[in-house]
Amino acid sequence: MAALPLEAPGPDTPAEVLAALETTHTALADAEIGQFRLAVEWAIAHPITSVADIATVEGTEGEVAIAGTGAPLVAEFCVADFAAAIGVSTDAGRAYLGDAVEVCYRLPLLWAQVMSARVPVWKARRIAGHTHGLSFEGAACVDRHLAPIAHRVSFAQIERTVEAARAMHDPAQAEQRRREAADGRFCDIDTTQVGLQGTMTVRGELDLADALDLDQALRHGAQQLADLGCTETLDVRRALAVGALARGDLTLGLDTHPATQAEADTDTQPESQAGPEAEPPPKRRRGLMLYAHLTDDAVRGLLATVENTRSQVLVGQVAGWCATATGPVTIRPVLDLHEHLQVPGYRPSPRLREQVLLTHPTCVFPHCTRPSRSCDLDHVIPWAEGGPTCSCNLVPACRFHHRLRTHGGWRLHRVGERLFVWTSPHGRIYTRHL
Repeated sequence: MAALPLEAPGPDTPAEVLAALETTHTALADAEIGQFRLAVEWAIAHPITSVADIATVEGTEGEVAIAGTGAPLVAEFCVADFAAAIGVSTDAGRAYLGDAVEVCYRLPLLWAQVMSARVPVWKARRIAGHTHGLSFEGAACVDRHLAPIAHRVSFAQIERTVEAARAMHDPAQAEQRRREAADGRFCDIDTTQVGLQGTMTVRGELDLADALDLDQALRHGAQQLADLGCTETLDVRRALAVGALARGDLTLGLDTHPATQAEADTDTQPESQAGPEAEPPPKRRRGLMLYAHLTDDAVRGLLATVENTRSQVLVGQVAGWCATATGPVTIRPVLDLHEHLQVPGYRPSPRLREQVLLTHPTCVFPHCTRPSRSCDLDHVIPWAEGGPTCSCNLVPACRFHHRLRTHGGWRLHRVGERLFVWTSPHGRIYTRHL
């Protein structure tokens, strides 16, 4: 398919377009500076002294340290108002608010540079992200060295300056970090990036001996698969062998119970010393839990949703998993997500709970991404006020946002099956559509 030609930018000349871009860029930078300043004003307006029942009633508002030593503590729930106002998750809002307070209170020279538009907000946040863990004196040292050159300093130079300040003002912490950094081993499985074919990336850095043992086991496993008739490429067979190792279908080929010299020289042990034979550890079997949903999308769809990673894969991949499962494949009863379920008591039935969790994959607070299975189930109309325990009156809310609604003055109104309206204590209205 041939690429479509770009449309002409209208009557504006290229010079006029560039001029408009410069104006827009300046306006955006000014707006970002204003938001950074307002973040500090918001924190100042919510000191811990504004919390009436702090730490006296379980679940009520507490204090939170959003920046390093010497910066003020703030009332915990104010973070949610700020985050909702700028359109980000509560966690992201806490990070932004913390960076603003960090720069203002612990990096005042850098703050002056930001307010005068000499250093962009994103660069100041980058520096603040490294200084949170420094002592007050260490942060001041970084401020003196970096503020005059922050507009052109590299990320590597930021890190070097911060570590130098740490070594000078907190040598014990610097030594601990040095020891931790010397051991660069890690193994990371990125569950946030899943392809439609049902694959994800695994990265790691291992001890040399461990890496060689793993390589040997994967070569052995790949060869076993080939001997059994697998026609996949070597790379694919090695990847399959990793899964087999995880389930205990393969071992690293190491003798974990080597015979002692005495055992090697005798055929049997005295009866008084003989013990039961060591049994191999049980294999971990891979089972599958399948949910059947009576919805148009489920009936006609070519995609399936993997709940563990909240990603989609091709239906054919699910069929392949079923064919190779080593544990039970359980098909849950057909669950119509549009059916209205209700129970007489306060606690939902397992079927009702499952329906609510499958209908709403995350907490229903604006921008929250906490998986629903780690959330509380909250009555939209409180149970104490006559609210039923039913499909239309139960929603998942993570523990923080559940507390926020119960003790923080936030109100929730459901206006559709998946549309929710939240009203803050200040009367601001935010919507969430799932």
